[in-house]
Amino acid sequence: MSKTPIIGYAGMTHLGLCSAIAAASKGFAILGFDPNTDLVRGLDSGTLPVVEPDLDSLLRDNRACIRFIADPARIKECDLVYVAPDVPTDDAGKSDLAGLDRLLSLVFAHTRPDAVIVVLSQVPPGYTRARQRAGRLLYYQVETLVFGRAVERATKPERFIVGVPESGTQLPQALETFLEAFGCPILPMRFESAEFTKISINCCLVAAVSVANTLAELCERIGADWSEIAPALKLDRRIGAYSYLTPGLGLAGGNLERDLATVTHFAEEHGTEAGTIRAFVANSAHRKDWALRTLHDVVLSKLPQATVAILGLAYKENTHSVKNSPSLALIRHLGDWPIRIYDPVVPGSTVSHPAATGAKSPLDAAQGADALLIMTPWPEFRTLSCTDLAKVMRGRVVLDPYRVLDRSAALAAGLDHRTLGVS
Repeated sequence: MSKTPIIGYAGMTHLGLCSAIAAASKGFAILGFDPNTDLVRGLDSGTLPVVEPDLDSLLRDNRACIRFIADPARIKECDLVYVAPDVPTDDAGKSDLAGLDRLLSLVFAHTRPDAVIVVLSQVPPGYTRARQRAGRLLYYQVETLVFGRAVERATKPERFIVGVPESGTQLPQALETFLEAFGCPILPMRFESAEFTKISINCCLVAAVSVANTLAELCERIGADWSEIAPALKLDRRIGAYSYLTPGLGLAGGNLERDLATVTHFAEEHGTEAGTIRAFVANSAHRKDWALRTLHDVVLSKLPQATVAILGLAYKENTHSVKNSPSLALIRHLGDWPIRIYDPVVPGSTVSHPAATGAKSPLDAAQGADALLIMTPWPEFRTLSCTDLAKVMRGRVVLDPYRVLDRSAALAAGLDHRTLGVS
């Protein structure tokens, strides 16, 4: 194929939308398809259903290269179509693939016979091979977007991992031309290997998170400071400068839990040992309760009528997603205690609590609070004045698991600053 391929993305939720806009930034003609006409109408008007740093400006700068459509017949214009809806998970981490299957069938029905179809959504091993159709070859590509960093990850990928029927299978011209435009390594491998690569990546990430959480908790008991230890570890070549060594409130967001659940399911099915993975799950569950345990120990057990201020509802900064949000999990256990909440993106109406009050700013939320919890490390919270917080709060306890505030400044302002990894 000598001409520049026209690229389609089916499914205009987080994965498909961010990927489509990133592809447009490389100069390709993009069709963003979704059967939801209201969603497409909003996209046409410039209203994005997801929150990602720089995504709005990237779309504005490349608007001429992308069209949003709700008519599946238009998919016939595409040489390459990615099927890329977000795949939801339940509370047990199990994926609901029904929506992906419906969209995939729609794409098969409306693409030209010579068009290349690639599944981009995360799927369990065996999915792509099981969805092959007579006379067509379905490919798979590992998605590596990260909530809050999707633009960076989509426009500057580290590598592309592509699932093919067998090792050595040549990529079709349209797919190869598109991927080469990003200037990074392309790693073809058999379907099951590619599908399991994403799970393997996340298991390695979970291992690092679990180690950091385990050791940081010990630091809180023995007088060490994890923030002093982590830089030393990163200078060890066996660990590496980019290692994820930041302690947190367990695993969140849904994707990591999904992959751990997939591994344990396959281990049970095939009779392999997965005790390490189950230990990661247990470690995460323990660490998720840090804020609740600490709040009860230092405030609620002593002040039955305490008012609690909570900054942050999203499960992490720079995203609107609340899937497995530590903040919402905490709020569910606060019963009738009055709480004041603020998040720069997630509306207070998301919270279901009989005594919750939305605030218009972080300081407004902190007004009269006996305890303040910073549950999402939004960048704007890092600019808060500890002196101003001390002036408006009734109490002095600040639970800051992600060390958003400058600890020295917090202590100097008279705040009882508590964070992960230090006593």
